[in-house]
Amino acid sequence: MLKQLSAAIVLLFTVNSYALPELKTVGEGTYRYLFWQLYDARLASESGTFESYRQSSPLLLALTYKRDISKQQFIDATIDEWRKLGRSSEQQQQQWAGQLQSVWQDVKEGDTLSALLQADGSVIFYLNGEETGTLTDAGFGSAFFDIWLHPDTSAPKLRRQLIAAQ
Repeated sequence: MLKQLSAAIVLLFTVNSYALPELKTVGEGTYRYLFWQLYDARLASESGTFESYRQSSPLLLALTYKRDISKQQFIDATIDEWRKLGRSSEQQQQQWAGQLQSVWQDVKEGDTLSALLQADGSVIFYLNGEETGTLTDAGFGSAFFDIWLHPDTSAPKLRRQLIAAQ
């Protein structure tokens, strides 16, 4: 019994250690809103460069929060950013928001929420390195990453830092 338990623990740690791949940092930055520092952001890819979603996948966006934010606040902010970008329909946004309800959790100061964009457009989410769920809608991946990486993002300074633009 002890031998089986030890094997299960080793397997558990082995599986979790591969859950979030080791990727090379493309760029890093901090997002501030008015006087508040909300999170530090890191973008990473296999090559350490960003060209496009297709050429750079898998692509990892990791946000380390500097304050507590509820799941609902994060979902509402995400919908607001999609509306500002205007690249997805209201129906798509509401569908994705519903799916995010089951994948995201409240974050506390110091937590890291990561999104791993796959070549097929699906996104695997992690909280502090533990997988929380996957959204498989092919359109979701680019819409979500557009919040930070689209030229019309509401955070152009952070975008330049993330993609290491001069």
